[in-house]
Amino acid sequence: VQLQASGGGLVQAGGSLTLSCAASGGIFSRKVLGWYRQAPGKQRELVAHIFSNGGSTNYLESVKGRFTISKDNAKSTMYLQMNSLKPEDTAVYYCNQVPPVQSYWGQGTLVTVSI
Repeated sequence: VQLQASGGGLVQAGGSLTLSCAASGGIFSRKVLGWYRQAPGKQRELVAHIFSNGGSTNYLESVKGRFTISKDNAKSTMYLQMNSLKPEDTAVYYCNQVPPVQSYWGQGTLVTVSI
């Protein structure tokens, strides 16, 4: 299985970005999937996750109301729509199962939010 996050970039505070996570291996319809992030000098944290049926989602308190996780099983792709971005959202974002599988960690995608 390979999980590849993409879509990061540099954005001003208050701006928006949409991250994508493409996966091989047929896990999209069977597993709980999530977006994680790791800011410089901090531990990796789970930002949002979505259940296999796509109907239930959960978010880190600090991103509630600003981020939206979704997925398209037919395309084996998961998304993270990020609005009203803040400098503290700056991090490398990864996708993985919940709980994570060590071998599934990809390189992630860097999101930098400037003041």
